[in-house]
Amino acid sequence: MSEEISYSVRRSTRARRVRVHVTVEAAVEVVLPQRAPQRAAASAVSELRPWIERRLAEARSTLASMPVRDGTLPYLDARLRLIPQAGRRRVHREGSQLLVPVRDARLPIERFYRRSARREVAQRLDRATASAGSEYRDLTIRSQRTRWASCSANGRMSFNWRLMLAPERVLDYVVWHEVCHLEIADHSRRFWALLESRWPSWRAERDWLRRFGPTLVLP
Repeated sequence: MSEEISYSVRRSTRARRVRVHVTVEAAVEVVLPQRAPQRAAASAVSELRPWIERRLAEARSTLASMPVRDGTLPYLDARLRLIPQAGRRRVHREGSQLLVPVRDARLPIERFYRRSARREVAQRLDRATASAGSEYRDLTIRSQRTRWASCSANGRMSFNWRLMLAPERVLDYVVWHEVCHLEIADHSRRFWALLESRWPSWRAERDWLRRFGPTLVLP
């Protein structure tokens, strides 16, 4: 008898159809349109079971291969050593050191990465749009469940803070991907040709993110 697949359900006002995602933490999420019946989630999981099981196996394998960080965290191309300090509440970086609270440090560390992501992404967006001769409306840093970034039709940019745990070239690629969407909203051949002209190594960064994206989590 096959093992039951556990999943969570989220309703979305923007969803037009039932969608199933396997998240970076190797969890299954079903997105339902507001008026879809609850049973539609179970039906979707059952129908997509082989695909879900493959994606879960891939995610778990990648998570299992995560290196022991030995008291450090990645920060783009650097590694920051965690230094617990009694009485500290806010995380602060000093060179290659990250000063963190002694207890319950995970949320303060995430806040540090979110702040850093806003600065690092904004700098890259400004440079890329200036080079491309385009403009974006505003920037939001989020913790998307299934996306690394997005660009709305009116130029609103959203980026996942966990990209700060990836190599710098990966963040650069994602920025250029979204900047190209300011001109071409879809993923047509024209879009990929435009991205190729502006970030020729995009395939390598895309493949890295597909393979190692599940490892971009805080311990």
